[in-house]
Amino acid sequence: MEEKSLYITKTGAVATIVLNRPQKRNAFTLDMWIGLTEILDELEADDETKIVVIRGVDDTAFAAGADISEFLTNRSSAEKARAYNDRSMEAVDRLHRFPKPTIAMIQKYAVGGGLDIALSCDFRFSAGDGIFAITPAKLGIVYNLTSTKRLVDLVGPSKAKEILYTANALDAAEAYRIGLIDRLYDTDEIMEKTYEFAQLLAERSQVSLRGTKQMVQAILEGHTEEDERIAQMVLQSFDSDDYKEGVQAFLEKRKPHFR
Repeated sequence: MEEKSLYITKTGAVATIVLNRPQKRNAFTLDMWIGLTEILDELEADDETKIVVIRGVDDTAFAAGADISEFLTNRSSAEKARAYNDRSMEAVDRLHRFPKPTIAMIQKYAVGGGLDIALSCDFRFSAGDGIFAITPAKLGIVYNLTSTKRLVDLVGPSKAKEILYTANALDAAEAYRIGLIDRLYDTDEIMEKTYEFAQLLAERSQVSLRGTKQMVQAILEGHTEEDERIAQMVLQSFDSDDYKEGVQAFLEKRKPHFR
């Protein structure tokens, strides 16, 4: 039986999306982009899952981008490229707007579409051997606007231009220095530290976490004042079971136990 190139594992409230194509450094095929969207739909509907981690199946790669060997068939013309790009961008945007907190755990290569996946997560934790690059300048294609914006939001316009103009690889130390990744760990501790953080988030109020995610996204999209949707989200939190438990726990001087 052929192994799945993407699959889910679960430990309590933390689900992991495992990228399982190590012979190709987890480079994404068209089927994998489609599969990622389906997996995210499944995890959003799963009430037991509160936090999602994305990582490679082993320590040889996070994801080395799109599988270029498919380009001669799936992106051999503008029409085919549009169909392919629609699928890949749908998956990345689905991850970017996923309502639950997400963490990319990066070991070795996070390149091109692989780095785009990481940029679409809420957090990027890297081992010291992380390697980062976006390489359209080596392929003669133009990087899309939404992915470029995510890069600019993290590192600023000048550094984003440098990354895209040169297509040069950055090591983990440089990626951390410019804000491309959030935390940098030794290779032998990244697994423990990533899941330790995921478990911490799982113990917090999911009403607060998911509301905060929506709030930050609204700010990134240019909102400076609360519209009706955001105002209602804030007010409705006061009717939540999490709010009642949080206040009661504070008054009783104990740790809150959120559902």
